[in-house]
Parts: sequence; C-alpha cells; structure tokens
Amino acid sequence: MKIAIQGIKGSYHHEVAGNIFGDNIELLECDNFSEIPPLLVNKKADKAVMAIENTIAGAILPNYALIDEYKLQICGEYYLPIHHQLLALKGQSLDDIKEIRSHPMALEQCRKFFRDYPQIKLIEEKDTAKVAKEIQEKQQFGIAAIASKIATKIYDLEIIADEIQTNKANYTRFVIIAVKNGNTPENYNKASIKFRLNHETGSLLEILQIFKDNDLNMSKIQSLPIVEKPWEYAFFVDVIFDSPKQFENTIEKVRNHVNELKILGKYRSNKLI
Repeated sequence: MKIAIQGIKGSYHHEVAGNIFGDNIELLECDNFSEIPPLLVNKKADKAVMAIENTIAGAILPNYALIDEYKLQICGEYYLPIHHQLLALKGQSLDDIKEIRSHPMALEQCRKFFRDYPQIKLIEEKDTAKVAKEIQEKQQFGIAAIASKIATKIYDLEIIADEIQTNKANYTRFVIIAVKNGNTPENYNKASIKFRLNHETGSLLEILQIFKDNDLNMSKIQSLPIVEKPWEYAFFVDVIFDSPKQFENTIEKVRNHVNELKILGKYRSNKLI
C-alpha cells in the first residue's frame, strides 16, 4: 500500500502511518501538504495521512481547504501524543548547541523550554525528521533538531533534552484521506462537513441550534471567508453523534438553512487516549 505523508521517515506523519497501516507500506514523502492531494487524485497513492489540528497550536485550516478543493474523503482519524526530543550528534550537551532547527509548529510547541536558552538561535524548517537526517549526513555539530524518538533511532542521534514540549498533554489529530469511493464505515459516529452561509444576523446560530436540538456534539468549528463571494463564509465543522441515522436526519434539516453543504467524511471517532 502506498501512503503519502508530509515529511520523511522518522516524522510524526511516518509514525502515524506505521501505527495505522503497519510497516509493510511504501511511503510517498512530500515536502508540503499541498503535494499530497494530487498523488491521491492521480492514483499514485492509495491513501494519505495529514495533520489537521494540535491541542496547543490549533487547527491547520488550509488542510481542510485542500481536502475540499480536491474533493477528497476523510475516512478516519488518529490522535498521536506528541513527545518532542532535542536531538544532536552524539557526545554533545545543551551547552554545545548554537542553533535549533525544526518545523514551525514544533518550535511553537516547545516555546517555554527555549526561554531558558536565549543564546540559541531558532530556525524554521519544513520537517522535523529532515533536520535530524541532515545533522547526521552532514555531521553538523552545534545544531540540534526537535523530533521524535523514532527519528533518534533512524538517524543515530542522541537525545540531549527529553520531553521538551510546553504542555505534556500535547496531541496532534491526523486524518486519513483518500479519493471518494462512496464507502462508509458501519456505525460511523463522526463526520466532517463544510457549509456556506450568507453574512446575515443569526444564520450561524440557526445551524448551531439544529445541532443542539438533535443532540449532535459539535467538536470543532472553523470559518474561512470565500474570496470570490464577498460576505459569504465557509464553515468546517466536526460533529459526533450516537448513530448514522441521527446524523442523516439532522443533516437534511441543515441543508435547508445553508447555501451549500458538503460532507467531507463519515468515519469512526478515534477518541483521544
């Protein structure tokens, strides 16, 4: 099975892909999230793993937009506890480190740790594991990466600071995406939807009231302005419910109050552990 991910081997996307699909997969490594959808559409990848939100840094809204733009389907989700380690070539300590390089989100999630080391320069990179790989390949002393324990083993580096994330309850939610095929898991209890509203007083409140009246738990809502349609907004919403019938009945009521409604995916909830 060919699985597209953002990042390379040793990244958190790689860890999630392995946890879900096992080790017998072919990874298609992408520098940016925008490279993933075309691989699915052109049938070069069977499925993809994509981060969608983090408990500290918040939502990655552009990824919802990518799923919508390419008419892809969310077919599952996975919550990964994020454990950030500071990695460097062996035989070094924090006193030897002059630069720390990592993904912007990883840097943000470790911001409090860096306050005690103002002399260290922080540099944004595209991928956590890629920095670890370069440190080993180029034998870069004085440079450290923020990455996973998997990256430590793959690239033979040493952990010089363990669990440096600010919030120890740090989770990233990933979604599994694929080309739409009409298949839906039995007894699905979560859905991701997108709808458009006019910029009118009370329009969003009407939708929220429908969810409330039908006992749907709205676990997430994000708005995005529609550039080509002034004063209209797209809302990306995740809802959790008890049964598929409950969701289907509710969504038909919602359709009568929106300009457009798309179901981005219906799947089983993977509860945060």
